[in-house]
Amino acid sequence: MKIKDKKTTPAPPGTLKAVGSILLACALVICGQQTADATEVNGNSETILRMREGVLGGDLFPLYEYLNLSVSDTAGPGAISLEIGGWGRVDLGDRSFDHRTEGDIQYGYLSYRSNRNNFTLNAGRQWVVEGVGTERLDGLYLRSDLMAGFTAAAYVGTPAVTQPNFDGGDLIYGGRLAHSMPKYYSVGVSALRTEVNGDGIREEEGIDLWLHPMAMVDVTGRSTYNSLTRGWMEHAYTASFTPMESLRLSASLQNVHYDDYFYQVTTSALSLTNGLILPGEEMWNAGGSIGYSATKNIGLSAEYNHYEYDLAGGADYYGVAGNFSTATGLAAGASFHRMDGSTDRLRYNQYRAWVTQKFGPADLTLDFFDVDFDGSINGRENTFSLAGAAGYDFSRNLRVAADIDYIRSADFDNELRGLVRVSYAFGFGKEGR
Repeated sequence: MKIKDKKTTPAPPGTLKAVGSILLACALVICGQQTADATEVNGNSETILRMREGVLGGDLFPLYEYLNLSVSDTAGPGAISLEIGGWGRVDLGDRSFDHRTEGDIQYGYLSYRSNRNNFTLNAGRQWVVEGVGTERLDGLYLRSDLMAGFTAAAYVGTPAVTQPNFDGGDLIYGGRLAHSMPKYYSVGVSALRTEVNGDGIREEEGIDLWLHPMAMVDVTGRSTYNSLTRGWMEHAYTASFTPMESLRLSASLQNVHYDDYFYQVTTSALSLTNGLILPGEEMWNAGGSIGYSATKNIGLSAEYNHYEYDLAGGADYYGVAGNFSTATGLAAGASFHRMDGSTDRLRYNQYRAWVTQKFGPADLTLDFFDVDFDGSINGRENTFSLAGAAGYDFSRNLRVAADIDYIRSADFDNELRGLVRVSYAFGFGKEGR
């Protein structure tokens, strides 16, 4: 197996400029085509002030702003829109990361959707989800229905990877071909390839499916193959059975080969060389769950999962949960789960209880989470967190909320965290708020 050398790759210097140029061009296109009756603008802003103590000391007060904006026009034979979202951070207290200020464009693309054949063309920074491809890229995406139930999608561009520890590549392309009968099934085959200077660093192919053979049964799943390691990365399948509205049964089966699954990553947290993810490991997970609504306001559930690792051993995870609500705005729940593994960190009881109450435009929530280990972890057998949250809706568009968490864990003593969030949605035009 090829293990990549660690390499710190900053974001390509021309990327933001290119994206900005694309968005400016897109905005001019939309402004040139819009009509008063067919244009709408929608957006939302999330301003978040976090408060916590740093791992090495210091008082951290990072202030974040997340802004999403959509401008669309439906005057033509289809819909054309500009979608853009980004975030920024400034440290009001001690420095929380390498730089006191930081920001990024999460997505920004021009989209055209035809009124026929579900034809879609996107250009710019975007998320693409097509079979084996779940990628953020700067490039083009094309999708359309074909004849006789077939659909096809293709994409090409530059991988948009945030703060990578390893090279994410300079070119990515792929696609998916599927056949569907909307009432009964959809089956797709897909592939992608990522290159650096013309050499492939990632090649994956896969099959995905959804089956609905009868009214109460659904089956979903996927299998993914790594052409570079010549091994299966993952098989994951889930079946559900709903014999009545109040009862739902499900079963799942998953198999992961670590050497093939984690072969090409961009962060050291998922690297086979970090000492946490074991090279040569293989994991099987088989499980199931049952959910039952005893009344309109009472829900009960139980689940069981068995994990089998070739190197780390096996583990069982099982438990029960229940919740209820009232017409007065009160809701509460509790759960118990047990993890039976082969190491001290994987042998514990897990408890949770929560309650929330609405008072008109205001709401209050308390959430308690406790983990009781069989043995000592870093000198501590019991860890817990207690969270309190409150929110107030000043209008349908403006909400202010705050929460505070007290955490006592195996790694941190008496950690206190706080957060204040201001959410504002805006819009105007045909359907803008």
